[in-house]
Amino acid sequence: MFVAIIKPLVVNITILFSLIFNANLFFPFRRKMMLTWKQKMIYGVVSSFTAILCMMYPIQPLAKTNFDFRMIVILVTTLYIGKTAGLLCTFTVVIVRFIIGGPFAYVGSAVSVFAYVVGMMFRTSFFNVKRKKLYGLMIVFIYLILYVATIIYAVPPLPWRFYVVYFSFFIAMFVALIYVIERLIQFNEQFDDMIYVDKLATVSEMAASFAHEIRNPLTTVRGFVQFLSEDTTDENVKKFAPVILEELDRTNQIITEYLTLAKPTPFERQKVNIDDVLYTSVHLLSPLGAMANVSLQLYTEGKSDVYGDKHYLKQALLNVIKNGMEAIEYGGVVTIHKTVNEKEKEVIITISDTGKGMTEEQLKNIGLPYYTTKSKGTGLGSMITARLIRQMGGTITYESRLNVGTTVTITLPLYEGD
Repeated sequence: MFVAIIKPLVVNITILFSLIFNANLFFPFRRKMMLTWKQKMIYGVVSSFTAILCMMYPIQPLAKTNFDFRMIVILVTTLYIGKTAGLLCTFTVVIVRFIIGGPFAYVGSAVSVFAYVVGMMFRTSFFNVKRKKLYGLMIVFIYLILYVATIIYAVPPLPWRFYVVYFSFFIAMFVALIYVIERLIQFNEQFDDMIYVDKLATVSEMAASFAHEIRNPLTTVRGFVQFLSEDTTDENVKKFAPVILEELDRTNQIITEYLTLAKPTPFERQKVNIDDVLYTSVHLLSPLGAMANVSLQLYTEGKSDVYGDKHYLKQALLNVIKNGMEAIEYGGVVTIHKTVNEKEKEVIITISDTGKGMTEEQLKNIGLPYYTTKSKGTGLGSMITARLIRQMGGTITYESRLNVGTTVTITLPLYEGD
């Protein structure tokens, strides 16, 4: 009896792990995956195929009953990929279960639908918790209450040993899949960081080689242009001198950004009142916002201090807020919201704008060297900001929808000293 239960369970486990690793191979898991409709459908098809394979190797402790791990496939797909892929998987499972037939087809279909419903109920909250294995354990227990209640009501009693073995494996497999997916997400993020650091080193080497040499003659040229424009009677010189000076200043700013990347950044990590930094940043940018018809709204919940460098933290926040303002073309709002997560010991700053937003492709490239969505820009500002936040032990993530706006989320370690 025990061997007859274990053999199909081992096959189901192998099938499930195969799904996870193959899915990660084609579409690497990320903390917040921005999937196209086509990618969601591919995930739905792959998960449906996996669920069907599980149904081909069921445990049959009672004639015409089919116990397998297809419900785990539905739960994991719905939690991580979303309603489209989860619904496609659930629909396929229900159709196949009715094709298999038997007096318990309705029961098998019902418990599959319950898996999708539970997954949808907890999907949003599941992404917002850090301890996903514990939260996943709670989710699977809630689902099992529905599952067990259904089979007790509709299926003749089975040996208690079967229930113990089957549901123990069910719980362990679900938690194991969450653990594996989270580890894959960590590995993928580490790989992305390695690529980022490599590109940052390349840009730094280039910057160090020519930035200083270019800056000196530019300063001389600017001085002569300014001198000539003051004493000349030539109308063309007076007309175009401001444009020349503006472009020289912009070139000088680009070189400054290169130098910021090239030179070592001495950090003085200490207690920083984040509220003061936020208020100062908003105060400095308010005149610029008024000129562009953009209002800045700041909301802070509770007093809090972070562990970082005040100067560079202000520089990073100014970069992000200014980018949000520049993304708004015909007037709008940039909202800065600060909250504290005492449980995770971190401060969360969200900066949202009502600008033009970005496509998924543009969003993937934010922070890479030379990439920018502005007509005049180098893309180094976002790269410098990302580096500064990382050096302070924080994280920065971007979410955006075209013609809706962009939200930047910055997390910083909470100061825990005296």
